[in-house]
Amino acid sequence: MRGAPTILHLDMDAFYASAEQAAKPSLRGKPVIVGGLGPRGVVATASYEARVFGVHSAMAMAQARRLCPNAAFLIPRFALYRKVSDAVMALLHTLSPLVEPLSLDEAFVDLEAGGTEPTVEAARAVAERLRADIKAVTGLTGSVGLAGSKMLAKIGSEQAKPDGLVVIEPGTERDLLGPMSVRTLPGVGPATAETLRRAGIHTVAETREAGEAELVRQLGRAHGASLFLMAEGRDERPVVAERDAKSISVEDTFDVDLTDRTRVQLEIARLADRCVGRLREAGRSGRTVVIKVRRYDFSTLTRSETLRGPTDDPAVVREAAARLIDGVDTTAGVRLLGVGVSGLADYTQEDLFAQAAQAAQAAQAAQVAQAAQTAETVQAAEAAHEAVGGAGRPPGPERPESLGEGAGEASEDAEKPRRWLPGSDVRHAEYGAGWVQGSGVGRVTVRFEEPWSPPGRVRTFPVDDPALQPADPLPLLRPDADAEADPEEAEGRDGQAPGSGGGPGPGPGPGQPVTSRP
Repeated sequence: MRGAPTILHLDMDAFYASAEQAAKPSLRGKPVIVGGLGPRGVVATASYEARVFGVHSAMAMAQARRLCPNAAFLIPRFALYRKVSDAVMALLHTLSPLVEPLSLDEAFVDLEAGGTEPTVEAARAVAERLRADIKAVTGLTGSVGLAGSKMLAKIGSEQAKPDGLVVIEPGTERDLLGPMSVRTLPGVGPATAETLRRAGIHTVAETREAGEAELVRQLGRAHGASLFLMAEGRDERPVVAERDAKSISVEDTFDVDLTDRTRVQLEIARLADRCVGRLREAGRSGRTVVIKVRRYDFSTLTRSETLRGPTDDPAVVREAAARLIDGVDTTAGVRLLGVGVSGLADYTQEDLFAQAAQAAQAAQAAQVAQAAQTAETVQAAEAAHEAVGGAGRPPGPERPESLGEGAGEASEDAEKPRRWLPGSDVRHAEYGAGWVQGSGVGRVTVRFEEPWSPPGRVRTFPVDDPALQPADPLPLLRPDADAEADPEEAEGRDGQAPGSGGGPGPGPGPGQPVTSRP
């Protein structure tokens, strides 16, 4: 641990909820809760206005609705959050080459590695400039902690929330940590905290007073010794620029327990494809395929299969996941399924594809054989029909009844109503950009507003209105440069004035100041 506060920890304030408030003017200053909206959904982030009512991350969404029924409940929009996160991480990389992202909204930075003078004044100046730059680039706020170690820097950012800066100066660490709960220390979860509570240890000061020998006796040598050092305010963990992921996985919780075996197999195949998509985005491959099954009674099991070498082929992962789920009894009901890949590498082993290729060739051969058999059957049927006087059927390359069947299926799919989830982006041919407030009984309610417009008006449409289409998220700050480069865009979309989009008044014009978020 260094004496000078040159380890910086950035934590964006209520990131998902703040991004939604910035994107939706009508929600600014109001409680916003982002997460899974189904009966088994979980809160991802709650705005500070919602936290007043006791709502917090990882809470069951049903409980959040009871505590704060008047909040706006929205689905996460990860495409937007990733864009904002990329902009923030780019700012952090201007400070130092040693940036350790922990999530989309949180990271450590080693300022000394970036050339910042190891003094309190220099570190504070860098942190203040960073906070201002984040607000200018994203319109959002972040809290910053500065200290001589990662543990203390994170504690500082927690104390700084919201939209603040806390510097923990050398020599103050023990006094600062003493009265805090032992849960403040990294690595102390509910089980460890309960073990310490039974030993009469509740605070960091009491942890320190218990001594290293007692902590080792209670928790084991590695955990006990590490905990004692942290209670003393010592944390030697370095900032690591590239944290190597050990696995990549995806999982889904279902609103209703799955009991149909075919549905379970289809979900596993879909999750396998999503997992491989993430694997390829990361430029990795993996050797071990893992499935996770949580049953109706919350009992959870995993099954794994190790391949001959690493792969990123979706057919191989799907096939392995299918074999694994075949060995699990799911008839009583499944509430969660997951697929993951571990044993990651930066290359693939080509011979792994042989099995999938052979399977594909076999399937193709079966399809050809089936097609030939069908053709023979059709010819025989036609011959029999002609023999009994059916030769008057209009000639043609395909039977009319076959065409009618296919056309009916296509029409049914085309007429299937779209699902409009609260918070999702839409665009209307007449009213412009907006977001879904809610839907039901064949109707969808949309508020038409943009991040830089006044709060917009609400309109309701049939769920299958062809003029209403899904859209990509808008940037949180108005792209003035683009508007000036395109005079037609500056005059407004679809012939409307800027910001009109169904709103009660005109939006800010070119050259006027834009307020990103109160």
